[in-house]
Amino acid sequence: MDSKTIFVTGAASGMGRSTAKLFRRHGWFVGAFDVNETGLQSLEEELAGNCQIGFLDVTDKDAFDRAMAGFAEVTGGRLDLMYNNAGIGVAGWFDETPFDKIMDVVKVNFIGVLNGIHTAIPLLKETPGSLCFTTSSSAATFGAPGLAVYAATKHAVKGLTEALSVELARFGVRAADVLPGLIDTPILRDTPRYLNGELVEVDGPTIGANAPNEGMFRMIPPEEVAECVWEAYHSNKLHWYVPPEIVEIDNAKAVSPEALRDARITASGFKVIE
Repeated sequence: MDSKTIFVTGAASGMGRSTAKLFRRHGWFVGAFDVNETGLQSLEEELAGNCQIGFLDVTDKDAFDRAMAGFAEVTGGRLDLMYNNAGIGVAGWFDETPFDKIMDVVKVNFIGVLNGIHTAIPLLKETPGSLCFTTSSSAATFGAPGLAVYAATKHAVKGLTEALSVELARFGVRAADVLPGLIDTPILRDTPRYLNGELVEVDGPTIGANAPNEGMFRMIPPEEVAECVWEAYHSNKLHWYVPPEIVEIDNAKAVSPEALRDARITASGFKVIE
């Protein structure tokens, strides 16, 4: 295949959808995969050709292998950019969240990423200038209370990306990630919240309901992340923060993680442990 190619998970909505549309406008062949078949159908109509649309549960390694094989058959084995973007969340105190719901997040957000990268590497190795790109989160700068497991999976993604940015260099393959803040996507509305082990009905967004109009935690459209993915392909930068100010949290943690921890405890209305 002459045109460049991208494989996107979590492509039916939000950042994945915006990325698929942007790369399609730039003339790339787009592989768009998700479990949301309704969203995929409307995306296929918008992309209007030069694409492959498919149902994919990223937690199923065998299904991932089949999806990648089908993609490779169409592209002649070319994969310029693997974008591991599928993700879910669960909100509530860790000790009050059902364990099966905790593991659902681990399976999608981290095992799904492992499945995707491991499956994509053979194609990435054979494609000059290729990039393995993954969605981490601002929650990977300092663990987010009330989103502990989500934050843990995103820290894992960040660490995996750093390690692979070295390991994959022996094949000429780059690895990078994006750490988005509050992005206006369905996960803000669809993330379930648990209290005392019971699902709480929430009228409105579970996350970011009181987002400020400015500052690093302002609400940002998913198109900004898509533009970041585009820039990342044309760069050798490792971590991409959206908005860029998010890096200030990483910088503050490097200076004093205890000070950052105590500030979070106070902001949560708890007493700092002396």
